[in-house]
Amino acid sequence: MSTQHTITNLQNLIEGLPEEERDLARRIFEVDVSTGRLIVPEGMRAWVEKTFGSVEAVEEQRIVRVTNRVTLEGTLFNGLRASRPLDTGVDPRLSEEIARTEGDPFCRPEEGTPKDVFGRIHGDHAVTASNVAKYDAFHGVIVFDEHDPLQLTPERVEDYLAVGMEWGKSALRTDPEARYFFLMWNCLWRAGGSIIHGHAQVIAARFSHYPKVEHLRRSALAYGPSYFDDLYRVHDALGLSVPAGARAFASLTPVKEKEVILLGESLEDGSLRRAFARLLTAFTRELGVSSFNAAFYLPPLAPVQEDWSSFPAVVRLVDRGSPANRTSDVGAMELYAAPVVASDPFAVAEALRGVL
Repeated sequence: MSTQHTITNLQNLIEGLPEEERDLARRIFEVDVSTGRLIVPEGMRAWVEKTFGSVEAVEEQRIVRVTNRVTLEGTLFNGLRASRPLDTGVDPRLSEEIARTEGDPFCRPEEGTPKDVFGRIHGDHAVTASNVAKYDAFHGVIVFDEHDPLQLTPERVEDYLAVGMEWGKSALRTDPEARYFFLMWNCLWRAGGSIIHGHAQVIAARFSHYPKVEHLRRSALAYGPSYFDDLYRVHDALGLSVPAGARAFASLTPVKEKEVILLGESLEDGSLRRAFARLLTAFTRELGVSSFNAAFYLPPLAPVQEDWSSFPAVVRLVDRGSPANRTSDVGAMELYAAPVVASDPFAVAEALRGVL
């Protein structure tokens, strides 16, 4: 990666854009660069040099704060952390730990899991179950035929999403008010998955969408109908787009590490499912991601009063780090202020372009 194309050089990169893209970038993003300073005592110098390369790199640290003016999402990047190469290794012991859990109730979903009131949705590689402890009145599980959650192929991933979409339609037929469909995928305990066996989850809300989806809709609507087009245009102009088969980019305001956003027409659209499947398999095979969250922000499945006309299907995919790491990647800063992220979006985009 060029030393010029880094998150710590974002201000200069924006200034170097053509006028239209530069104006859009300034309209959507606020970028603040500051320097954090400290004094390293003599007794720490050897450790600092070994760990960070030099004492100077630690004594003056470049901090970049990026804020999306429209959605008020923001991220803090530390140049000392963001300059590190992407970690693409996978702990070989993880597969052994996954294999030890074979035989759980999800391995026999027809007998080991309840079904929804409208029955089960069967796909080529998955079947649905009803969640025992529900988030909402309609809350289902897409149980994968494959126990290992990291044994992913584009064909399997596409089928999981298609099964989820059919579940949403079935919930809507059962209750015409359950129009607001949401699909989430928490892979392994690091990402909040309580069961190792491969699965994703589906829920449906009544009367209004879930708050973060609704907040994004309102924010984009206040900006104007071109928000998502302009958001992609800025990322693409900066070299952050990813050739996944749909509009995809490494986010300038990631919620955590390596976040990539996809924009598509609908989850029923095969091109979006294929794009996500390609991206996810690249994440797990090429970038070494073993624990991740994915979320699908989708317009309502039936007509509603509020304006969703310019809201696309928005898919967010984020790395949650090594399952072997006992330290949580989310603390008070992430919960109540702004995410602190170590991976450079420019490095993420470059790595994905190299494999997609």
